[in-house]
Amino acid sequence: MRRLAARGAAGDAGEVAAPAADSTDCARGRHPSPRRLIDLCAIWDPGVFLPAVGWKRASGFARRRLNEAETLNSVREAQLELLEAARPRGPGSRERGPVLRMARQQQPPPWVRAAFLLCLLSLSGAIEIPMDPSIQNELSQPPTITKQSVKDHIVDPRDNILIECEAKGNPAPSFHWTRNSRFFNIAKDPRVSMRRRSGTLVIDFRSGGRPEEYEGEYQCFARNKFGTALSNRIRLQVSKSPLWPKENLDPVVVQEGAPLTLQCNPPPGLPSPVIFWMSSSMEPITQDKRVSQGHNGDLYFSNVMLQDMQTDYSCNARFHFTHTIQQKNAFTLKVLTNNPYNDSSLRNHPDIYSARGVAERTPSFMYPQGTASSQMVLRGMDLVLECIASGVPTPDIAWYKKGGDLPSDKAKFENFNKALRITNVSEEDSGEYFCLASNKMGSIRHTISVRVKAAPYWLDEPKNLILAPGEDGRLVCRANGNPKPTVQWMVNGEPLQSAPPNPNREVAGDTIIFRDTQISSRAVYQCNTSNEHGYLLANAFVSVLDVPPRMLSPRNQLIRVILYNRTRLDCPFFGSPIPTLRWFKNGQGSNLDGGNYHVYENGSLEIKMIRKEDQGIYTCVATNILGKAENQVRLEVKDPTRIYRMPEDQVAKRGTTVQLECRVKHDPSLKLTVSWLKDDEPLYIGNRMKKEDDSLTIFGVAERDQGSYTCVASTELDQDLAKAYLTVLADQATPTNRLAALPKGRPDRPRDLELTDLAERSVRLTWIPGDDNNSPITDYVVQFEEDQFQPGVWHDHSKFPGSVNSAVLQLSPYVNYQFRVIAINEVGSSHPSLPSERYRTSGAPPESNPADVKGEGTRKNNMEITWTPMNATSAFGPNLRYIVKWRRRETRETWNNVTVWGSRYVVGQTPVYVPYEIRVQAENDFGKGPEPDTVIGYSGEDYPRAAPTDVKIRVLNSTAISLQWNRVYPDTVQGQLREYRAYYWRESSLLKNLWVSQKRQQASFPGDRPRGVVSRLFPYSNYRLEMVVVNGRGDGPRSETKDFTTPEGVPSAPRRFRVRQPNLETINLEWDHPEHPNGILIGYTLKYVAFNGTKLGKQIVENFSPNQTKFTMQRADPVSRYRFTLSARTQVGSGEAATEESPAPPNEATPTAAPDRQSIWNVTVLPNSKWANITWKHNFGPGTDFVVEYIDSNHTKKTVPVKAQTQPIQLTDLYPGMTYTLRVYSRDNEGISSAVITFMTSTAYTNNQADIATQGWFIGLMCAIALLVLILLIVCFIKRSRGGKYPVREKKDVPLGPEDPKEEDGSFDYSDEDNKPLQGSQTSLDGTIKQQESDDSLVDYGEGGEGQFNEDGSFIGQYTVKKDKEETEGNESSEATSPVNAIYSLA
Repeated sequence: MRRLAARGAAGDAGEVAAPAADSTDCARGRHPSPRRLIDLCAIWDPGVFLPAVGWKRASGFARRRLNEAETLNSVREAQLELLEAARPRGPGSRERGPVLRMARQQQPPPWVRAAFLLCLLSLSGAIEIPMDPSIQNELSQPPTITKQSVKDHIVDPRDNILIECEAKGNPAPSFHWTRNSRFFNIAKDPRVSMRRRSGTLVIDFRSGGRPEEYEGEYQCFARNKFGTALSNRIRLQVSKSPLWPKENLDPVVVQEGAPLTLQCNPPPGLPSPVIFWMSSSMEPITQDKRVSQGHNGDLYFSNVMLQDMQTDYSCNARFHFTHTIQQKNAFTLKVLTNNPYNDSSLRNHPDIYSARGVAERTPSFMYPQGTASSQMVLRGMDLVLECIASGVPTPDIAWYKKGGDLPSDKAKFENFNKALRITNVSEEDSGEYFCLASNKMGSIRHTISVRVKAAPYWLDEPKNLILAPGEDGRLVCRANGNPKPTVQWMVNGEPLQSAPPNPNREVAGDTIIFRDTQISSRAVYQCNTSNEHGYLLANAFVSVLDVPPRMLSPRNQLIRVILYNRTRLDCPFFGSPIPTLRWFKNGQGSNLDGGNYHVYENGSLEIKMIRKEDQGIYTCVATNILGKAENQVRLEVKDPTRIYRMPEDQVAKRGTTVQLECRVKHDPSLKLTVSWLKDDEPLYIGNRMKKEDDSLTIFGVAERDQGSYTCVASTELDQDLAKAYLTVLADQATPTNRLAALPKGRPDRPRDLELTDLAERSVRLTWIPGDDNNSPITDYVVQFEEDQFQPGVWHDHSKFPGSVNSAVLQLSPYVNYQFRVIAINEVGSSHPSLPSERYRTSGAPPESNPADVKGEGTRKNNMEITWTPMNATSAFGPNLRYIVKWRRRETRETWNNVTVWGSRYVVGQTPVYVPYEIRVQAENDFGKGPEPDTVIGYSGEDYPRAAPTDVKIRVLNSTAISLQWNRVYPDTVQGQLREYRAYYWRESSLLKNLWVSQKRQQASFPGDRPRGVVSRLFPYSNYRLEMVVVNGRGDGPRSETKDFTTPEGVPSAPRRFRVRQPNLETINLEWDHPEHPNGILIGYTLKYVAFNGTKLGKQIVENFSPNQTKFTMQRADPVSRYRFTLSARTQVGSGEAATEESPAPPNEATPTAAPDRQSIWNVTVLPNSKWANITWKHNFGPGTDFVVEYIDSNHTKKTVPVKAQTQPIQLTDLYPGMTYTLRVYSRDNEGISSAVITFMTSTAYTNNQADIATQGWFIGLMCAIALLVLILLIVCFIKRSRGGKYPVREKKDVPLGPEDPKEEDGSFDYSDEDNKPLQGSQTSLDGTIKQQESDDSLVDYGEGGEGQFNEDGSFIGQYTVKKDKEETEGNESSEATSPVNAIYSLA
């Protein structure tokens, strides 16, 4: 018995992980932990315990411990053993003897003793300071570091040095620094200063000095009277960009087909430079899987080809901080070959190596060497593994991990698959990786053993601890790493071992425990955890506050709430020690808690159901040993908003008037708003509708008015709604008999329902029909409701003819039925009858199992089993549940099973996409259902791991291509292969200045197939294409991007073909270029023929130049009309034709007049490239609303509501060159609409209508410009011959002068004049810096620090640190633009 009790005490102590509270606290009437423990100590007095209060407020944990205690034969012995176990050991512990004697003498009830033990075994939590600035500014606070420089602080040698250190505290802290662990006296160095109200160091070099002299390790100390906080140890280093060592490089002689490595060996800079390769003519070196740059900067040739000799190779190093690029002397290659002729036609030969006589050979590794190597990486960094192989043909590289898959979410391939990068490495990424290099001659592998180490990282970072006097607390500093880091504690910057002893403080490894803290315990503690890879330093202060209670919310708040609702009154407060809070109503009575009230720990009072008598003033009082504070909240109870006369379903004939009632009762002190919805959308109140406070009237009901109408009555506190359905009938024929002439209505509800012939599975229901209201009853619908699964919800049971009033209903077991009947005639449905009495059938085992059983993965490592739950009529008994079974299909292992009460179950830790056998069986308290069918499900899919390879494209015609690819291996799909998918986009048109949409499109090829056709392409365009394999999870990796070009096609029809007849003698034709030329236009073909009635004349054909868009025809016959057909031509042929006819002669034309009835006509559109103006005519009254509806060629419909008097209307956000259809209709009657017209916006570019090169004005303008240029050249030559400083270098081979931008060492500066020079730069006599750089530098093109390079090393980033240029003083002219910088700007 005693062992069991002691084990329970140890387990409890382990859960709270804190020393026990002093047992004398309860005897003294003091809480060991305010508000955080169950409030048992507060009601304990030696020998007296209030059972009602104590048991009510005890937590569930206390009750469980009580039940354990009651199972013991000797609770008193268990209590003594627990008290002894809870006594702290070591210095500062208190003697527990008097408490033990008291426990033996008083002998309270057993449950009291168990609860009292919980009080002794608890610790208090820290106080949380509110974010209220007024409180934070008043409270004393030790220093806290708020901002500091990074640990490795690298600075630009041309700038002043800033080492940041900022801290907060109350009072404001003072600062001092150490350098290399020794006090740094700032006052002795005139270059060093500290910013005001901050600890940030500023080292100024404007008056001279070398930044290198200040390198070292710095640490900032922020101190006030409550403690000292420390910054990290900041290692200051000055950026360096050393020069490349001078060397003369002999030509590299290599046999064609042999491997080659060109070493870069850049000078070591700080930070390391960015490496890229270019030729001496500043052209980027094209890289591919044969020629590529390694991560070490070297350039690797898997095999050398004769074409590699056509350029030289120079390694370049870009240094970030100094904005300089160092250039190494260029390598030149001499390739020895058996075939000295470099025939360019062989480059596309399917086997270029055999064509050039190069012997094929198996792969071998150029980097790394050998068959195995190892690599260490730190946790959280990027792991980069690299394998570069030689061989003929060029080998392909593939990556694998032994014993597992590559992490698909973190792994990506770089440098043409030669490098594998795994981002944010964790311990699970350690292991053995191998790269496989293969060609048709063979394969070779290299294994890389990866070890993941870790600098320290936080598990539990110490947090500031704020306590009240006498409270307990702890600081925890837990970190992990590899190797395991060590923990060192400091207080106020000094090692804890050398600090003055504190009896209230105990250090236990990574935890400091504080007991019975006092004001003198305030300090700042530092935890330093470190291993060989780094360190972490954290500050955490211990502050002891003595603060009387304060209220944080505004005073005398007003809360309004609806009757019978739930509400919560908030009373945020603060104090130290944490105050106790009580609530009172109307300034009298006892504390509010229990019953309809519930007080939360944060001080909020919840009233579970508001009644009228709850209205009043509520006072919250917060109390601690230093005083009390109170606040008041006034609660007003409002009547709910209710619709007491709801709109009813109505049937109305077209053209009649309908009124929907909605009468509302609400609290008169609240503002009421009544609105209407139609089909759950806001109702537009037009001129046919009238909305009043208690009704909605619709005049002239039309078919479009049919639907559901919802009345929404709302105030600022609540709302109520009611819905009715309006049915609109079409016009009916004139009645032929007296009965038909009588008004018809919906039938009255059936009545007097009776249940007879009660059986186990059936019952007879009888009812009395209601009046049919002049329309015979055609059907009766019997509905039922059950009170177990869906109480209050009625379901259709069966339907019977209108001639019966009694029926036998088939029932299901264990359902508590209630029935009602609805009568139906041609007008509508009656109201439901009153419900019948209830009848419960007896229970039975289920006779069916749930349907629609599925097994599908929602993640790659699970399978979710779902089914459609059985309803009340198929449950057949109480406690319906489901037995779910599953097992792997291939292994035929034993069935796993679980019982589920819901409709889903998730199986975890499953392999990726494997089949499972699944069974789901229903069960209730009467037994199990029948044996279920076996369903095949699959675990979750993962993204495919491989992409289609060897993608080949064959152009079929101008709009279609044929694709062929190698299918992926089934084990790489990792799921069900849904399709192969091609992503393609139009990169550009072969026609200049033609804007094209580069939107990605896709073509799907379902199933496992190796070929497909992509159609509906644009002719005469450049396309790019990628392929992926798709499973249920999504796309796999993309294949290599392929480029292809579609040939010319026939053009689309000319746009806006217009025929005008200004007089009887001529006809003017005008047209615009086709929207899609689909090639180079070579002209237009016009065919026209005269016709007069059914007589046709001879067809005439005219051909025009591609620039001509007008034609004037002389009529030969003033009576006949003409039919014109116009088409555009490319080299492929004529395209789609546009057809128009000439207008009818004036004596045949019918003038347009306004129609007699309401209508819209003469819609006119004046389009531009991105907008269009719309006008129309109508005969509606003033104030009529219209809607402009337009649809683009992508079938996207948009509408614009407008007023009649606001014409013209401008449609904006149109797309250039797109075709639109448009109509205008009345907003009140959509049936009154204009004719649909078609228009097209102009393209974003304009082509001349005629060849301007043949125009006289253009020739004259060009001659004037040429003459002006000649005069300017003559003036410049005269001024130049008179003198002036123009640095000119003769066109001969002379060495670069000192004024040239490029230095002899091969480096050049691409920084701006604004940037400070390096130490030792030349200055002019007046102190200004002599301009040594070109005004056109790489810095002008982008941000120097963020340049990026393609895989081939070419420069793709753009520098954007351009600053305003300063004008040079004096009459010196600016130097010539640097050719190197100009070339680099192109790179």
